[in-house]
Amino acid sequence: MTRSTPPTLFVLNGSNLNKLGQREPSLYGTTTLEQIRARTEALAAELGLACDFRQTNHEGVMVDWIQEAFDRDAALIINPAGFSFGCVPVLDALKLIQRPLVEVHLTNIHQRPPPYNASLVSQVADGVICGLGPMGYLLAVRFVAETLQLQDTSG
Repeated sequence: MTRSTPPTLFVLNGSNLNKLGQREPSLYGTTTLEQIRARTEALAAELGLACDFRQTNHEGVMVDWIQEAFDRDAALIINPAGFSFGCVPVLDALKLIQRPLVEVHLTNIHQRPPPYNASLVSQVADGVICGLGPMGYLLAVRFVAETLQLQDTSG
C-alpha cells in the first residue's frame, strides 16, 4: 500500500524551549530552537515526512496539540521540558497517540537532581532520547521514519 500524502510528524516542544541558546547555555548549549527546527524539518522532508514543529509555554495548548496529532493520525516527537515532571493532563493526552511517540530531552535527565530526573512522559513513550543535545531530535526523526515505513509495509 502506498500513501498519496506523506505521513505527518508533529514535533512538540514545551515550556521555556523558546529561550534555548539564551537559557542556561552551560546546561542546554547555544543552539536555538529555530536551528533545531530547521534541521529537524530538513531531515523529515528528506525522509518523506510532513513535519509540524511547534513550541508552547502553556499546558492546555500542549494538550490541544497532542489531541490534534491524534486526530491527524500523526507520529509525535515531544520534548515536554517542564511538562515532563508533573503534568498529568499532558500524560493523559499522550495516551491517545497511536503512531510512534518519542520523548526527547537535550540533557540526560537521569543525571539531574529531583525533580528533573523522572519524566511522566516516559511511561507512555515508545522510546526516550536524552543527553544527546539537538542530535536527539534527528535520531528521533529517523526512528519515526523507519517505524512508519515498517508499519506501512506490514499493515
